[in-house]
Amino acid sequence: MLPHSKHISRERNVSQLADAARARQCAGPQTMEGDGYGTYRPEHQPVTWVRGYPLYAAHFIVAIYVGSMIVTAITQAVRYPLLDVWLPFDTSLVYSGQIWRIFTYGLVNEPSVFPFVLNMLMMVWFGREVEKTYGRAKFFYLYGGIYLLPTLLFTALGSWMPAYFQGEFGALAVFVAFATIYPNVPLMFNVLAKWAAIILVGIYVLQALSKNLWPLLIAICASNGYAYLFARYEKGDFALPKLRLPGRKPKLRVLPDLKPEATAKSAAKRPASDTSMAEIDALLDKIATSGMASLTSKERAKLNAAREDLMKRESGGR
Repeated sequence: MLPHSKHISRERNVSQLADAARARQCAGPQTMEGDGYGTYRPEHQPVTWVRGYPLYAAHFIVAIYVGSMIVTAITQAVRYPLLDVWLPFDTSLVYSGQIWRIFTYGLVNEPSVFPFVLNMLMMVWFGREVEKTYGRAKFFYLYGGIYLLPTLLFTALGSWMPAYFQGEFGALAVFVAFATIYPNVPLMFNVLAKWAAIILVGIYVLQALSKNLWPLLIAICASNGYAYLFARYEKGDFALPKLRLPGRKPKLRVLPDLKPEATAKSAAKRPASDTSMAEIDALLDKIATSGMASLTSKERAKLNAAREDLMKRESGGR
């Protein structure tokens, strides 16, 4: 093996061990095998490695957005804006049957260097850390809710407030989730994550207010509010209320009384063990108090069955 390849392999091993230790710290005592040492849940680990660099699901989301931006730029350059026509979210077009626009609006990214690059960097840095903490499955739940909540909301409110959306969405909300998980982590200029999140959300809200972009303002509040509540829920700060659906009551039927003859026969066929000594004592007390005539047909059958069982025992079971 060449020296350079040995160096790369050693760096990769060190990175893998560091990621494993961090994943165990984030995941807590829950492990894949349950032995408490040297094992960890695979969903907290990178999807793959490229030359010793770990790639998480957040990196693939960024790659999709970057690829869509390149395709959008090319189609606009050749004056064939296919993506701009068929993929953005438009309430009226969704109502006409083009349901796919709820899911595809984020694939139309026009080249705008600074905002797009900033959002992609936030997704790479903070999305990766959130994914390491929650694992891929919960990270997809988080980002899926952030991405779909605005379009689903305006699909429901379309008749009162029509909306139009296109372009990547959710990088700020992912950062809000990170700041909720790690509120006291210092960032650039030693600003804590929680204050940086408040400042950024405030700037976005003021921009939407200044331009009277009410749909954008609602989308910002909905997505960031969802990310904040998701992180608080995962931290165990509150629990969702349990909905108890009313159960279906069983149908009751009133059965007719059995005839005295049938009752006597069934009681006679019943083993003596079914008739407890306490019942026999109660019947004897009743006879002593009120006489034999006070017994019902069921009680007479029980008494006869007990007498026959006693006679069999005395005769040795013959």
